[in-house]
Amino acid sequence: MPDSSTPAVLLASLKANTAFTPQGETVGNLTLGRGRLNGVEVFVAIVENRIASGSLGVRECDQLASLFRIVAAQKAPLLLYLDSAGARVSEGLPALGAFRHMYRAALAMALSGTQFTVLLGTHCYGGASMLAALASTRVFSANTQLAMSGPSILAQNAGATADDAMFRAIAQAAIGAEGRAKLGQGNSLHWDATARHAPPAWHEHHRQLGERLAAVTTSAMRTEAVQRKDLTALYPRGYRLQEQTGILSGEANDAAGAITLLGVADKKPLGAARAWALADQIWKLGIEKPARLHLLVDCEAHAAALDDERIMLSSYLADAALALATLSKGGTAIETTVLGQLGGGVYVLLAAASAQVNLLHGAVIHLLPSRAIASILGDAQTAPHEIDEYMQARVAERELKVGFLRA
Repeated sequence: MPDSSTPAVLLASLKANTAFTPQGETVGNLTLGRGRLNGVEVFVAIVENRIASGSLGVRECDQLASLFRIVAAQKAPLLLYLDSAGARVSEGLPALGAFRHMYRAALAMALSGTQFTVLLGTHCYGGASMLAALASTRVFSANTQLAMSGPSILAQNAGATADDAMFRAIAQAAIGAEGRAKLGQGNSLHWDATARHAPPAWHEHHRQLGERLAAVTTSAMRTEAVQRKDLTALYPRGYRLQEQTGILSGEANDAAGAITLLGVADKKPLGAARAWALADQIWKLGIEKPARLHLLVDCEAHAAALDDERIMLSSYLADAALALATLSKGGTAIETTVLGQLGGGVYVLLAAASAQVNLLHGAVIHLLPSRAIASILGDAQTAPHEIDEYMQARVAERELKVGFLRA
């Protein structure tokens, strides 16, 4: 097969090389099936752009979660064709909750040692790109774009318009197939159906992601003590917290004993550098193996900047999620507490490995920031949600009413 094939050619090649046999009915954009590749039975999942830009709704996510659990248990190879704009915005909170639980199963699969290959169609945005980042190998079509934010959101953030020809060219260089292939680390323009790819060594993968950041200018690493009224109310027995390069770290105590604290709570979007710094802290906790970890967050969304996308922001968010999943697998009980706002890929990376998501009274979890939702649905108005709605959607488990003035 020639390099940089079209999505149609890549999908046809997948079906032909595996003698793909569908199993069950197609659900929305998802078709599941089986096949054989190099004499080995493989699972095959195909996400096509049929409905709402190939987005993943509740039904697709629930089916994928079941598949990922089977793949992890059997350690059988999985090939996923993915042409998706991410979670289905029109389904609101239920889609976010379903994506959370699907991504939890995907993380467990990635850590199980199975061979996971993703073949990419035209679009791979948002949570779909975080899913692709868990694969051993990502094969790009000639016109694939992979990013946390689509071109229109990136244009808005840069003060440009989506139909600006110069911006489109710059964005294509950043998030298009050729730019992604140059990054290496499992990105390819050619699918060699005969090759076997060992799952990444995720600690080494984390180190390599750090090397990508070498060209990013960072400020001096100043450490500051943090005091907040909301945290004093949450941890009346006392806590110690410091902030360095936008990452909170420290410890607290309650009736059950010591708690390790980590988080991002400065309201700024989470970009690649801070995501890597957060992941680095979590990977290091794997040595200490704390009994409990509380993630404290006030971060509306992931960053929507070309500089972050040039080094593939999705990989950095997935790295932090993998670090948390590894910690959870080792026995650490993880909770996320939303102090203000949380949404987008940041919600997914924190909540997927969390046994419990808590909201302070008045805190908000959303699928995407209102500006991003407006660009997709044409309506920036989003009604506030009650805790019962969050719980029913599997987005959060508990509301904390501690009677304090917000920090």
